[in-house]
Amino acid sequence: MSYQQELSVYGQVETQVSLSKLTSFRIGGDADYVVQPRSIENLERLINYLNQKKIVYKILGNGSNILASDEPYHGVIIKLNDCCALLEFSSSTCTVGSAVSLIALAHKAAHLGLSGLEFASGIPGTVGGALYMNAGAYKSNIYALVEEIYIYRNHTFEWVHHSEISFKYRYSSFMDHPDWIILQTKLNLKRDSEDSIVKVMQERQSRRLATQPLNFPSAGSIFRNPEGHFAWELIQNSDLRGVSIGDAQVSEMHANYIINKGKAKATDVRALIEYVQQRVFERTDILLKPEVEFFNF
Repeated sequence: MSYQQELSVYGQVETQVSLSKLTSFRIGGDADYVVQPRSIENLERLINYLNQKKIVYKILGNGSNILASDEPYHGVIIKLNDCCALLEFSSSTCTVGSAVSLIALAHKAAHLGLSGLEFASGIPGTVGGALYMNAGAYKSNIYALVEEIYIYRNHTFEWVHHSEISFKYRYSSFMDHPDWIILQTKLNLKRDSEDSIVKVMQERQSRRLATQPLNFPSAGSIFRNPEGHFAWELIQNSDLRGVSIGDAQVSEMHANYIINKGKAKATDVRALIEYVQQRVFERTDILLKPEVEFFNF
């Protein structure tokens, strides 16, 4: 029996899938397998199987904060779309699966008159990805809403209280424990009028459309804001707007975006990231830290 046949026991299987189709940068080599487990129980069985066979794997959401290398990935990409898509509201509490779109969640909450997720209405990732990196915007972040997180770790499914997870700006404990898998979370929201919530979201959408290069593939903000500074301002003041390597370019619209103008390679993007870091450091003595995750380099 082939690996494909064995993997199909746990869920839907695709072979030789380009990571350019699974990441918002539209960049990356082919993954040997992409598997969507049919249930959380099948996810556990799949993980055990991969560990037994010593096959590497990566849990991937929308791939909106990933720079995948141009090389083949000789492992399994696991997509949780079929087993972690729960979305339930009860009064002002929301229980949501890790594969749910953050934007979809924000809009659903808004139409139910639940406030707190307005900041997330323009973040193109999944709930799991947001929890992994403590995604945020407009001085808000996802962990400000978290009550509990349902995870798989050490061969056990368990609800973990938010106080057991360390988090800060663009960081959570999950970054230090890649074997922990985020399955669901409970969020605490607040009652407000649908009209006022939607108004805030529409105003922010208009601002994004006017200031962000949303018509090109990217990973959003490429660098974290250093304490006391804005990354875009440091980059702009270093005369880096519009600088390109291959088809990777520092956006002329927003200096903290690197865009794929069509045929950019991962090596182009990474070289441009390093060039920006070097130029900014020469000008300011500040070393910018990438917000994007480098995968399969």
